[in-house]
Amino acid sequence: MNYNNFKKCIDACLDCAVGCNQCGYECLHSSEVTQRIRCIQLDHECAIICFAAANMLSSGNKWIGALYQECAEICEACAEECEKHSHEEHCKICADRCRKCAGECRSMLDMASLKKPTSKI
Repeated sequence: MNYNNFKKCIDACLDCAVGCNQCGYECLHSSEVTQRIRCIQLDHECAIICFAAANMLSSGNKWIGALYQECAEICEACAEECEKHSHEEHCKICADRCRKCAGECRSMLDMASLKKPTSKI
């Protein structure tokens, strides 16, 4: 595996994870914390999967295909929730990073599916 082929996705995953952690922290300390429970939960879950995806990608793990899909889906869910609070700068930044990460993971998923051999009947 050539690390450079995966660098964009790794960087997007790490940026997203950091953005999610920052957003979750800010939401947790917000005066509207009770209205931000879903946002905090998704921030936490998204950060976990993004760190895992970056770790697996950087280690050359060949079993990451399903993780691309899961990462993209949770990033999109987190972005949708953060966009509800886009008047807050940290939520806006988090949503942008989540959208970027989801796009990179989908690109990697597309690239991985192109490499799979098709069965002939």
